[in-house]
Amino acid sequence: MHKTDDIVLLEDVYKIYKMGDVQLTALNGIALSIKRGEYVAIMGASGSGKSTLMNILGCLDRPSGGKYYLEGIDVSGFSKGELADIRNKKLGFVFQSFNLLSRTTVLENIEMPLIYSRNFSKTDIDRIRQVMKTLGLEKHENHYPNQLSGGQQQRVAIARAIINNPSLLLADEPTGNLDSATSVEVMHVLQDLNQKMGITIVLVTHENDIARYAGRIIVLKDGKVLKHISKQQFNLL
Repeated sequence: MHKTDDIVLLEDVYKIYKMGDVQLTALNGIALSIKRGEYVAIMGASGSGKSTLMNILGCLDRPSGGKYYLEGIDVSGFSKGELADIRNKKLGFVFQSFNLLSRTTVLENIEMPLIYSRNFSKTDIDRIRQVMKTLGLEKHENHYPNQLSGGQQQRVAIARAIINNPSLLLADEPTGNLDSATSVEVMHVLQDLNQKMGITIVLVTHENDIARYAGRIIVLKDGKVLKHISKQQFNLL
């Protein structure tokens, strides 16, 4: 256990991929911290290390070197099973491609993490309906994903991501498959989750208009943190 006020703390994190005799350094000594309740965007050109960093933050991969503390716990050396447990209990994910199950209803898609994590109860159904109402999905609980618009599908994905009360919500290009108007809608949803519910959000994006919703922007280049930019500074660019 590492005493810290940070929900995320990375200390000198490296990720090196070996391809035959060749080594590719995807992350090159990353050090950063994210406070509880923050809304942070991670930006950078293709190959800057954004996706690799997101995979490590999401406990989908382990660093080759350095430490990753999640809520003060060093998870960098955890086994695959331990990482899966952390993902179920502490993390929520929103992806560009929604990743909804096509043959299950909106309600069933949202309840999936609860079924995986523990015994399901009537209290859980009440919580699901409350989250659906918060996200404007209450009229769609018996609909299937193909009966919904792209924006509605992403709302379902967001509802599924927060149903377990995660410590950290990770959003990877969440508007990548949406038109401009729907992207704004979805970003307002995420902003409300952060500002009204206090959910800590880390967003990966390559779009300035999307990054502007965050309170702080971290720019990566060649696997390193190039700079931290506040919302006020970013809006002046």
